[in-house]
Amino acid sequence: MDDPYHNNTDYPPQDEDAASDATEGADEDDQMYEGEYQGIPHPDEIKEARRAARVEARRKARMAAQQEEEEESLPEQYETIMEDCGHGRFQWMLFFVLGLALMADGVDGFMVGFVLPSAEKDMCISNADKGLLGLLVYVAMMVGALVWGGLCDKMGRRKCLIYVLTIDLVFSFLSCFAQGYGFFLFLRFCSGFGIGGSIPIVYTYFTEFLQMDKRGEHLSWLCMFWMFGGLYASFTAWGIIPHYGWGFAIGTHLQMHSWRLFILVCLFPALAALIGLVFMPESPRFLLENARHDEAWMILRQVHDTNWKAKGEPERVFTVTNIKTPQTQEDEFIEIQSETGTAFQRWTVRKMTMLQQVMANIMSLSAPELRLQGLLLVIVWFCLAFSYHGLGVWFPDMIKYMQYEEYESKVRIFHRERVERFHFNFSLVNQIHREGEYIHDKFANIEIKSVKFESSLFENCYFEDIKSTNTFFENCTIKNTVFYNTDLWQDKFKNCRMENATFLHPKKGCHLNFQEENDIVIYMVSFLGSLAVLPGNIISALFMDKIGRIRIIGGSMLASSACTFLLLLSFSQGAVICWQCLFYGVSVAAWNGLEVISVELYPSSKRGTAFGILNGICKFAAIIASSIFAAFIGITKIIPIFLAFAALVCGGMVALKLPETREKILS
Repeated sequence: MDDPYHNNTDYPPQDEDAASDATEGADEDDQMYEGEYQGIPHPDEIKEARRAARVEARRKARMAAQQEEEEESLPEQYETIMEDCGHGRFQWMLFFVLGLALMADGVDGFMVGFVLPSAEKDMCISNADKGLLGLLVYVAMMVGALVWGGLCDKMGRRKCLIYVLTIDLVFSFLSCFAQGYGFFLFLRFCSGFGIGGSIPIVYTYFTEFLQMDKRGEHLSWLCMFWMFGGLYASFTAWGIIPHYGWGFAIGTHLQMHSWRLFILVCLFPALAALIGLVFMPESPRFLLENARHDEAWMILRQVHDTNWKAKGEPERVFTVTNIKTPQTQEDEFIEIQSETGTAFQRWTVRKMTMLQQVMANIMSLSAPELRLQGLLLVIVWFCLAFSYHGLGVWFPDMIKYMQYEEYESKVRIFHRERVERFHFNFSLVNQIHREGEYIHDKFANIEIKSVKFESSLFENCYFEDIKSTNTFFENCTIKNTVFYNTDLWQDKFKNCRMENATFLHPKKGCHLNFQEENDIVIYMVSFLGSLAVLPGNIISALFMDKIGRIRIIGGSMLASSACTFLLLLSFSQGAVICWQCLFYGVSVAAWNGLEVISVELYPSSKRGTAFGILNGICKFAAIIASSIFAAFIGITKIIPIFLAFAALVCGGMVALKLPETREKILS
């Protein structure tokens, strides 16, 4: 029978022996694996995958070890380079520029206390809204420290400091002309958000230009500029606000008073720092951490040549040719090519990537090797800030309370007096008139200060050109009386009965009395308190590298706790001022040591972030302490003193557990 498929094949006939010969020598591996139909991998494929995984793991381990070696060698190499560059003209120029930035932060901190009385009175702020300015400024500084501290580790120290000072200058300048209290608060909040980032950036920036044996001393000298900020603010406030209580109007809505000029004058340190910063380079350590080798090399050469030329050795050559830099793939921004997105999309991706990196940097601070020292630093920062800022509020408020008590003890009380057809042409000061009768009397061209009329009768009286301060009429009856060109208006009369009373050309609103609102004692307290830290600054700078940071911090805090007990002996304004100066002079050494150790404990890639968090905790402690300590004014001084003592002792004991960084190379 013929094969029906024979015509469709071209293969020659093959016998059975030939077929068996073709398969006789075949390898078993060439045969089809039965499990392949069931989706089961071949054993050899599993072995190959495991072998490839081991090779990849070894490759990654070698890369990690190489990167770790490079990262470990960078700090030693960088320290050697800074020693070769020396300490000279360049560091001193940077010292004064960054000092002015630190001074600007100090000025902002003191300025709030001087502006508050005048600003709140000038803008007719109710008692319920008073104090918002001080609170919001500290909140803004706290947020600014957290944000800018993290950003300076990703954007650069110099760039972020320029942003910080620019924000402070712009919004502080605008606040000089703000007429509404809400808008003024907003502008001061924005200004505080800017300047709040200056402290973390300044210390991080300057540290990375110093060699190990110069760090403690020169960072302590830098701390003195915060003191200069307090002196500058106190002196200019005393010279401008009370002595030149003038004002003028631009149109009908823009009112300018001397306290606004004071804010303008306070901008000079920030402006000078910003101008100087334009001529300063970026931190080479930051550039190396971000694999920008060539830029860092040029800056280090600039530092080297500037210093040795100033020392009379211009022939010395910068011999460094290669600096090891760590691999920083995670620091590379994600770029969108021009053909795949708009400029706004590329900008958005960059900023979102940077934000993710900042958050990752913050989370990395909880790593096991950083967790313990971070917790100890948080406790020390909080305890020192709580006691320092709490007593900083308590001292001036206690002096004001003592002044008030003394003033109240001299009040003159008049009971059921009857005055008829009398011309009052002399000022009435610190008096209480109860159930009096004033018939056909004239009050003209006088000042009525701290006077209260209770349940009194005014009939057919005439008030003209009256300037009043803290003066009120309570439960009074006023008949057929004329008020002409006075500031006696509705808020001055409480539960009073008016019968045919006439108000002509009243001075509505609030009116500043600079002698009343700005007591010279308050300026003197701030000035002396700032000046008192000078000896402590000098001593801490001279001994920071000799006895170590830990002894400075612990010893200063424990000595400050002993000083708080002397406050129990403060029975007069002079005693309060004396103990205040002593406390500030002793505690400033702890601040200097704490700021030095905070920048030395953390690696360069996390230094600004960590310092920003610690400084934010400092501002948070200041907010809490201000409200707690102020609440006990006039009630008891034992509780505030005990709280300050307990915080200082706790912080001082914890500080002794911190690692010493005197001979630590910046990691």
